[in-house]
Amino acid sequence: MLNHSSVTEFLLLGVTDIQELWPFLFVVFLAIYLIIVAGNGAILMIVICDPKLHSPMYFFLGNLSCLDICYSTVTLPKMLENLISPNKAISFVGCISQLHFFHFLGSTEVMLLAVMAFDRFVAICKPLRYTLIMNYQRCTQMAGTVWVIGFFHALMHSIMTSNLTFCGSNHIHHFFCDIKPLIELACGNTELNQWLLNTVTGTIAMCPFFLTILSYSCIITSLLFKIRSCSALHKALSTCASHFMVVALLYVPVLVTYARPSSGSSMDQERVIAIMYTVVTPVLNPLIYTLRNKDVKKALIRAVRRNYRLRNPENASEAKRSGNEIVETGIYTASQIV
Repeated sequence: MLNHSSVTEFLLLGVTDIQELWPFLFVVFLAIYLIIVAGNGAILMIVICDPKLHSPMYFFLGNLSCLDICYSTVTLPKMLENLISPNKAISFVGCISQLHFFHFLGSTEVMLLAVMAFDRFVAICKPLRYTLIMNYQRCTQMAGTVWVIGFFHALMHSIMTSNLTFCGSNHIHHFFCDIKPLIELACGNTELNQWLLNTVTGTIAMCPFFLTILSYSCIITSLLFKIRSCSALHKALSTCASHFMVVALLYVPVLVTYARPSSGSSMDQERVIAIMYTVVTPVLNPLIYTLRNKDVKKALIRAVRRNYRLRNPENASEAKRSGNEIVETGIYTASQIV
């Protein structure tokens, strides 16, 4: 995949050129990264370990949490290193590898959100056929398909970008290696690379986006006709709105970034826009999709209690005996029940 370019490494210029902000940004992004790993890691563990969450919806949520952890790990650790280190270099191979995994995981997540929207559409609009349509085999096939398509989509860009000739500046005006900043540095003809970016990547972004909009439109229409209770309807529409907000925070910046021609003046804007889909979305996904879900909350409580019993077996057995005594006497208080 390596070309005969005279450039052996690149310099990532980072999020901003204002050095006074680097320590503050380091603390902020480090905290965000730890929240992403801890939040999505906890959800992934709960989905795997709790048998009550072994359903299609939580299967896809587990995939999403895994994607968010890997997706943020591709860019954030290197960005954090550059914020505190004077050496901002990344090797040519490292840059192409980062580009590959960023587009692999990013395009997979875009398609997975569409699959999750379809899963909710089937569950709400066709509940009697849900178990037949979203069986284990079909869910595995759908998840596997989006992972495979994402991998080969990223492989295409990795090969095409690595074959470009870089003979001038090696300063990347971004906090990670992406296609558009690298195209800006290339010396030869980049029309094919630009066409593949606008056409293939644009299609991979647009098609799932429209499918997601269609799924949620059908869901909202179905809810309006099925639900008579105003409070239940408000709750259902609020859930759909929060889900669609996360989808919009991912799709809109991606479309703005990759569906328009690159220009030097837009690089600063694209660095800010990129933070939306590399940092903000992985933080919001566990909050919007799972932590607002009662089943996940109950599973988290069960996991905490189970862990507490393992760490404190004497206290757990005493609590169990106290519970039995309460049952025998028939005396209940709010604190004892909790």
